[in-house]
Amino acid sequence: MSTSTVTGADTWGEPAPVLSFSPVVLSVPGRPVDLQLRVSAPATGTNLPVILLSHGGGPSNNLSSLNGYAPLANYWAAHGFVVVQPTHLTSRTLSHLVADAPGAPDFWRSRAEDMSHILDRLDMIERTVPQLAGRIDHTEVAVAGHSLGGFTAALLLGAGITDPDTGNVVHLVEPRIKAGVLLAAPGRGGDGFNGPMAEQWPVIGAVDFSTMTAPALVVAGDKDDSRHFTDRGPDWHADPYTLAPGPKTLLTLFDAEHGLGGIAGYDAAETTDENPGRVAALARLTAAYLRTRLHPGDNAWQTACETLTAGPDPVGRLETK
Repeated sequence: MSTSTVTGADTWGEPAPVLSFSPVVLSVPGRPVDLQLRVSAPATGTNLPVILLSHGGGPSNNLSSLNGYAPLANYWAAHGFVVVQPTHLTSRTLSHLVADAPGAPDFWRSRAEDMSHILDRLDMIERTVPQLAGRIDHTEVAVAGHSLGGFTAALLLGAGITDPDTGNVVHLVEPRIKAGVLLAAPGRGGDGFNGPMAEQWPVIGAVDFSTMTAPALVVAGDKDDSRHFTDRGPDWHADPYTLAPGPKTLLTLFDAEHGLGGIAGYDAAETTDENPGRVAALARLTAAYLRTRLHPGDNAWQTACETLTAGPDPVGRLETK
């Protein structure tokens, strides 16, 4: 295991103009409403890898949907990725339509299945989005998710889950996904899963990270104290790193709370730790991590770590295993 310090500098290339198209609508049998997507891509380039971005929850009406996470989605697209953002059934924009649907309110299975449906129909998506046809590398796919989206990403990367209704262990791993980024994801269950929301959302504590074998970058804020779920403090959000097998990397952001500086939206009032510099550093590091994981000969991650490690004002620390 190695540890280093990360600073907030960003010197990685010139961003490309970004094309963003929404909604792309997929009709999914059995889903109570159509699956709607936003697709963002650089205006130029070919053989573009894909990032599936899973939104979290939160008090806003629209950030928990295809309309959220612009600070990350725009950066990733500007630096060479096709970013696909579904509106999961947990979105507040759909709550009036799906409140009584099977799987409510957490829709844990549906959220993961949304990503598989996207990959099943990536050809159609590519043809639907103007100027995108023929530019996607369908073999280079990653997943990223924030909060509940990090929970979804963990399942897709191999984590098991005990179905609270049946007691059966379920695996929803998506083998087409090669790597992932978990942003402020929930930790393990057990005795420490004891906050007031734990009883309402038992599925959050039902994840087994020991089978999450795919490479992943786990991002946790050292002030992300999710007392509604646990009294373990910010370390709870490091569980997907601590309890999963390698290869894994943990990025702990200093002074970051659950919004990690404001990744869910530009100038979002719900962000308790607004910090554009932190968001820029996080966007930079996550893009570099996925770029190198999807293209092992690329030195983007090494270069980013070397560039962002030195300096008097670090934004966080890295650990690897």
